Amino acid sequence: MKQYPSFVVVRCLVAATLLVSLTACVSNPKKGGGNYSQLIGQAESEVSAGRVEPALAAFNEAAKADPTNKEPWVRSAQLAFDAGNYGRAITAAEEVLRRDPADLVADSVLTVSGLRVAVQSLQRLQANGALATSDTARKEAEQLASALRSTMGESPSRASSTPAPCRGSRCGRPAARPQPQPQPQAKPSDENPFR
Repeated sequence: MKQYPSFVVVRCLVAATLLVSLTACVSNPKKGGGNYSQLIGQAESEVSAGRVEPALAAFNEAAKADPTNKEPWVRSAQLAFDAGNYGRAITAAEEVLRRDPADLVADSVLTVSGLRVAVQSLQRLQANGALATSDTARKEAEQLASALRSTMGESPSRASSTPAPCRGSRCGRPAARPQPQPQPQAKPSDENPFR
């Protein structure tokens, strides 16, 4: 039997190990389970078919396949928002903003979803009687409403027509007339900005 020098044997073993490693890499695609563009295509097909949960799962896999790309997260945020799953929409929008802090769609989804969660929570507190019985809950709700009014403005046409309950020094005095607010120059579109 012919003897080979040890460096030849070592080289052959290294070459065989590299060949096996490369073969394993080719047969096992990325951890996300596939090609990014294929996963995005699959997700969009699920969206077209009206299957939200499978679409969200495919967008999640696409995000794993290309972790730096914001698009799967943008689409997930939009889908979750449209489905009324505001917690999931907020999470996806925050992922977008980690990748692109200037993304207006994600910022809008995050803001509107947060407001809807706040409104739902306030309605739940009111239905349970917590706003009427808890000074802390009422104070927090009033601070939230005040912050929203100062941020968004309140037009006279949208102001509540029912008077506020009589409290303290306001009792017995007529309510002050609200000052007319300037009308916006352009009427906002009722179109969904997330489509």
